Amino acid sequence: MRPEKANIVKDLKEQLNASPFLLVADYTGLKVDQFAELRVRLAAAGAECHVVKNTMLKIAATELGLPDLSPSLAGQTAIVTGEQDICAAAKVVKVFAAEFKKPAVKVGILDNALLTADQVQIMADLPPLPEMRAQLLGLLNTPAGRLVRTLNEPGASLARALKAKVDAEGGAA
Repeated sequence: MRPEKANIVKDLKEQLNASPFLLVADYTGLKVDQFAELRVRLAAAGAECHVVKNTMLKIAATELGLPDLSPSLAGQTAIVTGEQDICAAAKVVKVFAAEFKKPAVKVGILDNALLTADQVQIMADLPPLPEMRAQLLGLLNTPAGRLVRTLNEPGASLARALKAKVDAEGGAA
């Protein structure tokens, strides 16, 4: 492999290693200003979009031990990587594709597992990671709150009964 191609593969491997996920999309027919808009939207979600050569992506993925992407690598390919949440990036791509009819997600990778385009669409419908964490915390907190109220109720009932007796005796005097 020529040195310049080896450097491209090396840079691509570093980018893939730094990201917990990878989305592979076909950007055929996307205009330059639309592609720039997609990049801006993805940046707001903590993700990046880059055009790559299919052969370079295949080599980098193979060298990193990622699942085989060969069946999905045809046409003009762009990859979406990020530092955090695949759901946020997938949502941006889904909304963008609904507006402009492009790009079409071909495949994705999350934690070394291959995701189909349908699975990526499902991930796009999930709430963002911080919201999911808050929902989980709320679910975990609910039983504890009920337990505290249940344990507190006999003492509170006794206090209300004593207050009512004091008020009744004080009102009779």
